[in-house]
Amino acid sequence: MRQVILYTKHKCSLCEEAEALLSLFSNEYPYHLIKRDIYTNDSWLEEFQLQIPVIEINGKQLNCEEINYKSVEMLFSAEQEGELNQ
Repeated sequence: MRQVILYTKHKCSLCEEAEALLSLFSNEYPYHLIKRDIYTNDSWLEEFQLQIPVIEINGKQLNCEEINYKSVEMLFSAEQEGELNQ
């Protein structure tokens, strides 16, 4: 099963919206969600503090400005095609 990483922080409405958006794809693209609070790791905080939420699938990331239904669908689709081609 694919892993989806959601970089987030406490009390982040955009992060909650990103998680809800991800849930819309759970039937078509089953995944295991890993939520990472950027305040628990200095390197995550440094890298993502102005970009959260960030969705990562198989090393490819979407930041807060890129997250929408179409971009998330394309990310899942590209990841699935990559799995099939391996």
